[in-house]
Amino acid sequence: MGDGFSIAVLAGGFSSEREVSLKSGEAVERGLARAGYRATLVDVRSPDVPELSLPFDAFFIALHGKFGEDGTLQEMLESANLPYTGCGPEASRLAMDKPLSKECFIRNRVPTPPFFLFRKDDDSTALKSQGDRMGWPLVVKPPAEGSSVGVTIANDLSELEEGLQAVFARSDGALVEKYVRGRELNVGILGCAALPIVEVRPARGFYDYTAKYEDSGTEYLVNPELPDRLRGRVQAAGLAAFKAVGCRDFSRVDTILDERGRVHVLEVNTIPGFTEKSLLPKAARAAGISFEALCDRIVRFALARASAVHSTSENSGPS
Repeated sequence: MGDGFSIAVLAGGFSSEREVSLKSGEAVERGLARAGYRATLVDVRSPDVPELSLPFDAFFIALHGKFGEDGTLQEMLESANLPYTGCGPEASRLAMDKPLSKECFIRNRVPTPPFFLFRKDDDSTALKSQGDRMGWPLVVKPPAEGSSVGVTIANDLSELEEGLQAVFARSDGALVEKYVRGRELNVGILGCAALPIVEVRPARGFYDYTAKYEDSGTEYLVNPELPDRLRGRVQAAGLAAFKAVGCRDFSRVDTILDERGRVHVLEVNTIPGFTEKSLLPKAARAAGISFEALCDRIVRFALARASAVHSTSENSGPS
């Protein structure tokens, strides 16, 4: 598969998701090696990333969170004309910024829970009326974090204020979203197609950082029991969200299916996890795509883009 191409797997970084990113990077390095690539894990420790000057054929981005997932690294690679995996700078920026991605969903009629933004210097006297109007409970999220870092559920004004203060410790603003009770269904996207659904059933009652990476009681149901019409609706919503943000190659879309059968898109993850618990590899495996084949396909997308750009440049040159 790999034809001996040299691939740098960029992982680590300096966001709150560094340790998870390193685990993803190690798994990708092993997967690419099994697929026939010469893979090298690069632990990104500084924003200048000196390893970008080394002669790799492509760069596999396994950096979760800020810098790796928000378009910054993608812009650096674009500027240097280096092939890399995943979404481009603008789609990465939009997906990472939850308020902006919610606006994309709304413009493109992708169903998503109602929300409001609250900044550190906003007047808090209207908080209770906003919560009452939207309906409790509410979910409080940092505007640009992944892996459910800093996410809390508020059942009343006191808990909302506590959640906001926790977010303000890392950000100047917070996204406050209507909590939707239902089944947590995740849609992996590969190329332009939706993969089999993976349902998450956290033992903790909420799929937070601990449930994702530390709680062995969290259940993952691949291809969960669903009527065909609902399955198709969930996958269609995931694909619509993917397109609304302008993604390419692969992503994972998180949704909630409520008790009335309505789909609510929560967010698009442009660099989802690649650990042994990660949802995209589980979905790919259910579609008959092994982990090494998944890594291979993702790299092939990047190499194909580079080849197309090179071919266009040659054809547009002086005759």
